[in-house]
Amino acid sequence: MFQIDKTLISEDIIEHNFVCNLSACKGACCVEGESGAPLEEEETEILANIYPKLKPFLREEGIGAIEAQGTFVKGWDGEWETPLVQGKECAYVTFTDNGIAKCGIEEAYNEGIVDFKKPVSCHLYPVRTRAYTEFTAVNYHKWEICDPACSLGAELQVPIYKFVKEALVRKFGVAWYEELEQVAQDYPTKP
Repeated sequence: MFQIDKTLISEDIIEHNFVCNLSACKGACCVEGESGAPLEEEETEILANIYPKLKPFLREEGIGAIEAQGTFVKGWDGEWETPLVQGKECAYVTFTDNGIAKCGIEEAYNEGIVDFKKPVSCHLYPVRTRAYTEFTAVNYHKWEICDPACSLGAELQVPIYKFVKEALVRKFGVAWYEELEQVAQDYPTKP
């Protein structure tokens, strides 16, 4: 564990490799699990405001879940998250013809309809952050559904922190990321 500003960061994001392999996992992180995607407080308002623009990009099931539960919900842990469709996939998920889960929010963003790419927790994955009173923890969330991403990352030699660079900069800023790169550069390599 090392510290940059008010963040405590697990060495795992330097030591482990990762590159999403959607053809292998089919976007399972948007479908599996017991909770929706974690949301930051300000993201709840953003989702409420942009929902009318997102509707054309969503499935009927997702629209039904959002209109029944709201654009965001409070999870079992008391934190904000995206609603689920019948306790399964994220309500904002869409599927390609070959069954790969995609984000309807990101599709709207890519089309220039909204300026919100997707929840930062999704953008950061497999990195998870948790804010505490004095600091924010930055950790690697290892999940077996991402084994193909770990294999591809190892093959391509892409450390987690490089894979999620854009999201880390979005969350913590350019100067923070540059300091992380310096730590990684100085980090002792594995034997």
